[in-house]
Amino acid sequence: MLRSPSRFVRSWITAAVAGSVLVGCGSSSVEPAGDQARPAARTEVTVEPIKATTELTDTNGVDISLDGKPERIVCLFALCDDILTELGIVPTATNSALLAHPGFLGEEKAKEVDVIPGGFIAPEVEAILSHKPDLVIGLGDTHGKLAPALKGATTFWAMQPETWEDSVGYLRDLAALTGRTAEGEKAEKTFRTRLAGAEKAPSEKTALIIYGSDENFGVATPEGDVAASLFPKFADYPWKSRGVEGSYSLEEILAQGVDVLFVETMSFGDAEGELSEKLAENPLWSKIPAVRNGDVHEVNPEVWAKGRGTRSLGIVLDEATAALR
Repeated sequence: MLRSPSRFVRSWITAAVAGSVLVGCGSSSVEPAGDQARPAARTEVTVEPIKATTELTDTNGVDISLDGKPERIVCLFALCDDILTELGIVPTATNSALLAHPGFLGEEKAKEVDVIPGGFIAPEVEAILSHKPDLVIGLGDTHGKLAPALKGATTFWAMQPETWEDSVGYLRDLAALTGRTAEGEKAEKTFRTRLAGAEKAPSEKTALIIYGSDENFGVATPEGDVAASLFPKFADYPWKSRGVEGSYSLEEILAQGVDVLFVETMSFGDAEGELSEKLAENPLWSKIPAVRNGDVHEVNPEVWAKGRGTRSLGIVLDEATAALR
């Protein structure tokens, strides 16, 4: 039986990819949810006004207070880059590869943004502070340990997104702190409208997102993976978290009759090849309906696994709904 890695292993695998990581995704193993009624189309498209401020309690209950609008922002994970792009701001420095995607800055412009050395897990504090940031944004369960070293020199904001609603909340919070309220409202409105549109024409097909670098794959679940949290709204996505100690087998995936597979290949080191190619070595793989019918889609993990903001999720929506037609 092929087993899915724990949440920590998923983080470790992804951290080795271009200094970025897929974390804050809840459990990496799931159990079928059984027959469930697809949620009715109910995403609210009306956007509440955003009010500029220098202090707030964020969507996850963290208090943030700044002396003024932050001008120099350092991003330690991709959601920060995603939100800043939506607001029309270029980060002072980053350790994410997301900006190089054509849906963001593109390769050439992304090269103009300094990269924080040390990788995702251990970004160098000295390098961060060398940029004289007004605000440093990181992932709480990974970068929280940096807070003491940054205290007194800058403001550190620990985000912890798990669902698309969290991501929208963080967009609104950062729009308020930067004074980019109109841009924030527009980005939220655009995303909500796209999601509501997808809900109105749901697919009857069963979908699944898996990730990994080899046969120790994992399954993305709506409880903690931001991209996966969208899927029950427009497809049959019967996967539930079992907790970090659980496992998920290829046999169980086969039993669910998956029609469309989305694969996030987490490459690192000298590893080459797509995850779907490696799983093809298992005889069970070819029996999955999605594989038999050529409906296996290798997707960009920078966007699908790491971006997690409204711009990345808009790309996920476009690619997923096209594949599920």
